[in-house]
Amino acid sequence: MQVAELVGVRNFQIVERPLPDPGPGEVQVRVSAIGICGSDMHSYSEGAVGETPNHYPMVIGHEPSGTVVKTGPGVTGISPGDRGSLEPALYCYHCEFCRSGRHNICAKLRFMSSGREPGYFREYVNIPVHNFLPIPAGMSLELAALAEPMSIALHSMVFANAKLGESVIVFGGGPIGLLTIAVLRLSGAGRIYAVEPIPHRRELAKLMGADVAIDPHAVSAGAQIMQDTGKRGVDLAIDCASKEDTINECVRALVHGGRIVLTGIPSGIQLPLNIHQFRTKEVVLYNVRRSNHEGVHGVELLRDHPELFAPLITHSRPLDKINQAFELNEKYEDGVGKLLIRP
Repeated sequence: MQVAELVGVRNFQIVERPLPDPGPGEVQVRVSAIGICGSDMHSYSEGAVGETPNHYPMVIGHEPSGTVVKTGPGVTGISPGDRGSLEPALYCYHCEFCRSGRHNICAKLRFMSSGREPGYFREYVNIPVHNFLPIPAGMSLELAALAEPMSIALHSMVFANAKLGESVIVFGGGPIGLLTIAVLRLSGAGRIYAVEPIPHRRELAKLMGADVAIDPHAVSAGAQIMQDTGKRGVDLAIDCASKEDTINECVRALVHGGRIVLTGIPSGIQLPLNIHQFRTKEVVLYNVRRSNHEGVHGVELLRDHPELFAPLITHSRPLDKINQAFELNEKYEDGVGKLLIRP
């Protein structure tokens, strides 16, 4: 089978690799579409994701969908021809965190696309059957590739706990930020502000449900929020960008006693934090660690609201054009929203 291996910074190579049969409890899936994620971009352009360095050669990609072609011994309820979204996280199910239901912080977590655990930029993959999430007959495999990033946005809502009518500011108009805006709109949030420097992404933010899209190069988001809210601030800030000063802008924009949810992955190891304003406002900060089985709910939202989420998918490229795809994504060219790789 063909596999796209990342062999260095900004350098994929297409190679042939053997395709083993699925083992006990596994299904073999023909991969149809894989979205390019922000963490993939960190691996591609920076050689690491936060404190986790790349181990070359490696296979990244963790937002896949596909069709079952074989089932391993002991698999029931799933058959060849079934289509679904594919979960990338592999849990031990025995540590104290798994036993308490917090699988996403599993002490022995393996994540397909991270370190030495191959991801999905390949033609076929063998995965545990419980990592296969069936999709409805009418759903496209392209739309199903949004289930994994949707699960991140849904997991952030566990901490955001957005109440009916609450005002929210979302920093970052990438796919996770845009899905977060859409989920907030469906949840009944009040006025939603989006902060994004790239013009076409500000337009996408409004399409996904933002009431106001702010260009941070033109105005301080925190200052504009204070002006718009009579110096009160918004109830909730979600940082899907984690760039430079965005966390401090979250603090500036918040009401006293407000909440911050940090969803994005910073490029740097440390973020500067204005601790005095943070303390004075008694701001609460939550961190998001991927997702925790929210993929099934992501599939349900995609099923129920395809007209809201489908416009996020703007581009696709075949596997052998993956270098050009990542270059386009890195430069934010051609109005790119979510770009899918099609093996």
